[in-house]
Amino acid sequence: MQRFRARFVDAVGTVLGEVIPAKLLEQWISEEAGRFRDRIFSPFVTLALFIEQVLSADQSCADAVARALSARVALGQAACSLNSGPYCKARTRLPLSLIERVAREVGARLTDQQPPVWRWRGREVKLVDGTTVSMPDTRENQSEFPQHREQRSGLGFPLARVVAIVSLSCGAVLDWASGPCEGRESGETALLWALAERLRSGDVVVADRCYAGYFMIAWLMRLGVDLVIRQHARRRTDFRRGQPLGTRDHLVSWTRPQRPQWMDEATYQSMPETLTMREARVGGWILVSSLTNAKDVSKQELLELYRSRWQVELDLRAIKSVMQMDLLRCKSPAMVRKEIAAHLLAYNLVRSVMARAACLAGLLPRQLSFKGALQVLRAFEQNLRHSPLARLPIRHAHVLAGIAQMKIPHRPWRVEPREVKRRPKPFKRLAEPRAVVRARLLQQQEGYVATFLR
Repeated sequence: MQRFRARFVDAVGTVLGEVIPAKLLEQWISEEAGRFRDRIFSPFVTLALFIEQVLSADQSCADAVARALSARVALGQAACSLNSGPYCKARTRLPLSLIERVAREVGARLTDQQPPVWRWRGREVKLVDGTTVSMPDTRENQSEFPQHREQRSGLGFPLARVVAIVSLSCGAVLDWASGPCEGRESGETALLWALAERLRSGDVVVADRCYAGYFMIAWLMRLGVDLVIRQHARRRTDFRRGQPLGTRDHLVSWTRPQRPQWMDEATYQSMPETLTMREARVGGWILVSSLTNAKDVSKQELLELYRSRWQVELDLRAIKSVMQMDLLRCKSPAMVRKEIAAHLLAYNLVRSVMARAACLAGLLPRQLSFKGALQVLRAFEQNLRHSPLARLPIRHAHVLAGIAQMKIPHRPWRVEPREVKRRPKPFKRLAEPRAVVRARLLQQQEGYVATFLR
């Protein structure tokens, strides 16, 4: 446990506290995993290997088992088999609630212990956005995470939607929800409804316009949460109405729309009949906010807050591209959820190390490169794993100093086209199930051989 925690600069760190306190980690494993047999792949060992697996470049179970063998030999223990079957069964036994709990606790501890100067006016700004991930095309995955409706059976891959709440200040994923991309109540707003109760009073939520519905805004305001959201495309804004606050900046009263089919009558009646919202045109957008005091928060500050929403796009890109969560490997829905949780836990651990490096260097965590930090941790992995405990403080200092040097260039107002320059290879797209095409090719080959042997 000491060597695992040491990889994330947790043994000697006094900055921001500990990432994973040893006593709490033992308590969480005991509460979530219950009593278990003393195996080679215990819940703690399995969790540690799972985290290292999603952080590695290979991400295969065979690579994780090889790591376990290396660690046991380095500690003078009996060597284990390289058969990945026992490790895969141990991952199946590992409770999903344990992975999710550790991931959320790491994110919550990081945000609670961060310096106040990292926050916006002493308040925590939380970014909300959703994305999709693909997984192997198995019958179990298709039943729970069906493929896109426009794709023919056997030609698509199951898709899962993930909505995450990310801290603007430190970049940690504080909470998330996952579900299918097809079917009733499978949109991003439906998943945010399940997460809204976990927001804290006093938070500021910054989100895209798809979350700008009346009932979502009313629910967040009831929880004591302020928000800055781009105006929904279907809502018409007329600055000649309402109470003017400045040029193209006013307060307006929204009227409660009719009850949607997915909402029950009791919830609908609990919603306020009107909402007083601030609408401001700035930066080419119309922004909607519950921060109605124009003297306290100018519309230029609203623009800066909304522009910070792009950070969640970069965070999700880092998780999907740098950590390779875009294409999951697990073949059952239960393991898919565990794989998503393991990726987010590993991401939060890396963010915790980055926060320590930023705090010691007098920087903001957002000034450091996530990919660069992950490269440094991968480079020092074996060094920290096999280091004598007495020498860990010096090596930790080198890790933090290296991460602090991975600064992102200051690029204000950066824009990039959502277009691809590199052309794909000129292969035909698969228009039939792979098994059908493979059988036809085998039949053609047999015909060619039979013709040649005549």
